[in-house]
Amino acid sequence: MRPVEFTPEQIIEAGQSLRDAGRNVTGFALRQRIGGGNPNRLKQVWDEYVASQSTVEAQPVAELPVEVAEEVAAVTAALTERIAKLAAELNDKAVKAAERRVAEVVRAAGEQREQAERELADAAQTVDDLEAQLDAMKAHANELTQRVADTQDEKQALAVQLAQTRERLAATEQQAKAAAEQHTAELTRGQESVDRLRAELETVRAGAAEKIEVLRAELSESRAQARAAEQTHTEQRRLADEGHAAERKRTAEEAQRQAERFTQVQAERDAARKEAGQAREEASRQAGKLEALATQNAELLAALRAQK
Repeated sequence: MRPVEFTPEQIIEAGQSLRDAGRNVTGFALRQRIGGGNPNRLKQVWDEYVASQSTVEAQPVAELPVEVAEEVAAVTAALTERIAKLAAELNDKAVKAAERRVAEVVRAAGEQREQAERELADAAQTVDDLEAQLDAMKAHANELTQRVADTQDEKQALAVQLAQTRERLAATEQQAKAAAEQHTAELTRGQESVDRLRAELETVRAGAAEKIEVLRAELSESRAQARAAEQTHTEQRRLADEGHAAERKRTAEEAQRQAERFTQVQAERDAARKEAGQAREEASRQAGKLEALATQNAELLAALRAQK
């Protein structure tokens, strides 16, 4: 890419603004003012402009009239001695002029040296400014690099945490699924047990009710027989004791058998009631267990929905 060229007018305007501001007009100062360019070229353009301002245009010399020329020619000879004298004077003046010229050259060289020193100072200041800017840019770049590294570390840590969370979630879902299946199986088994116990309870109840009805019938029959035996015994008491002793003994034995039968019926009835009570307790325990399994299964399903 070619460097940007600046017109002499821009360079001269920048130099005038620097001079008006009381600053030294150097190549680097001009470059900073206009924002670019070769410092040597910028200074050369400015020096040419300054030199052009101090140059005085030579006025054209009019030719001598003929009379004056003849007069000059006439007095030439007379002036020869005067010229020799003037030559010495001119030589002296030339020597003095040369000395002044040397002094001016030395002074100009000193000014150029001072100018070069000022330009070198401006260049050093510019270099220092650029180095400071470069250091700031390097520090900013290092800070950005560190931020990128920290961001990458955080991203990697988050990725690891995300993978671990997904693994834990998958394991939790599998465990919850297995637990749900197990609870469902237990719930099914519990329901089957409850149904079986209910069927057994109904069977026991039906058998107990049937036995109770049979026992009630036998008890009623025994009571009737006991009342009949008591009536027979009462009637027989009115008979003679000696003629009816065998009959009383037989009646007493029959009453004893009826009493034993009545006691046995009561025992069977109590056993049937006890068995029915145990069946009811077992059914209640199974129902409570079934309800607890159902509650636990519902909580587990709710936890699974919340995790998803």
